[in-house]
Amino acid sequence: MCSCWRSLEWSPLRRERKARLSSSHLAGRAICLLRAGVTMSTRPPMRPPGNAPAVLLGFQPALALTGALCLQQNLGSSSPSKKQSKENTITINCVTFPHPDTMPEQQLLKPTEWSYCDYFWADKKDPQGNGTVAGFELLLQKQLKGKQMQKEMSEFIRERIKIEEEYAKNLAKLSQNSLAAQEEGSLGEAWAQVKKSLADEAEVHLKFSAKLHSEVEKPLMNFRENFKKDMKKCDHHIADLRKQLASRYASVEKARKALTERQRDLEMKTQQLEIKLSNKTEEDIKKARRKSTQAGDDLMRCVDLYNQAQSKWFEEMVTTTLELERLEVERVEMIRQHLCQYTQLRHETDMFNQSTVEPVDQLLRKVDPAKDRELWVREHKTGNIRPVDMEI
Repeated sequence: MCSCWRSLEWSPLRRERKARLSSSHLAGRAICLLRAGVTMSTRPPMRPPGNAPAVLLGFQPALALTGALCLQQNLGSSSPSKKQSKENTITINCVTFPHPDTMPEQQLLKPTEWSYCDYFWADKKDPQGNGTVAGFELLLQKQLKGKQMQKEMSEFIRERIKIEEEYAKNLAKLSQNSLAAQEEGSLGEAWAQVKKSLADEAEVHLKFSAKLHSEVEKPLMNFRENFKKDMKKCDHHIADLRKQLASRYASVEKARKALTERQRDLEMKTQQLEIKLSNKTEEDIKKARRKSTQAGDDLMRCVDLYNQAQSKWFEEMVTTTLELERLEVERVEMIRQHLCQYTQLRHETDMFNQSTVEPVDQLLRKVDPAKDRELWVREHKTGNIRPVDMEI
């Protein structure tokens, strides 16, 4: 880089402009964190529990709140996918991260919570192909899978309801069966109660199935009916911000290349003038210097726009991932509550069924063959005078 551009870069005006840009980025991120209800902790970042490999758990430092969005890149590189800086940053898939060799220790946004907003900034290699999948896309896939699991759970409960209804129908039908209806005495009363208990039990199972439908199946089915539509909106929004970031990054690379060419032209003309190999006038040198300065200004403007786009993407990633996290907690808690309701209804059904059996138990304890014989004899006796021998 020529001395004229270095002196221009470190001019008071440039220092003031860079300080203003850095302040605006920090302010934007501060607004983001305030909106998300996140505060920076002074604790060191948490590592995964046990001996689990960090890479398998998706453990990676969160995007730095300072440094990651500043212009600290190698002006000579033009790789569109991965560009390393000799200083403090590295750009991967158009996103700028702290360079791993010089990265200061970062603080997690929500230490100890394993929050979505801390662990899904980088892209992951797609196991189905050679491309990559954005961290946000993985979160989105989890949400959609959760919605599908919830739907399947409601279908499972619906199958249980059908079984209960069919069972109740068969119990009621069996209670009307006339088999052994002629049994008499205390045993006959117990047998009649057995059949009546079936009708009572059938009613219990019908009520159980009705409550399963209204208190478990229906809430599971109706919860977040517009969930998929909402997720698609979030996906498109984050994807658009990422595309804008890629476009701004391409502009930075283009401006970087233009600056390099202008600097090379200026240096060449300056050297030719110094060794008298050209008739270039001082005016030509000034013109080349103005073009180089303009190219530098264009680069700074493109970097400014890139940083603004990355700040916006960063902010929306934090707020949106926290919203996905909230929705997942809400979904799990809702399912847990309704499955608890299912078990409670099941306990109640058992108690009601027990209550239908209790009269049977009581009557069975009262079955007395001797008493039954007495009652039957009293009702059906034909005479108690016994025969005697005939006399002549």
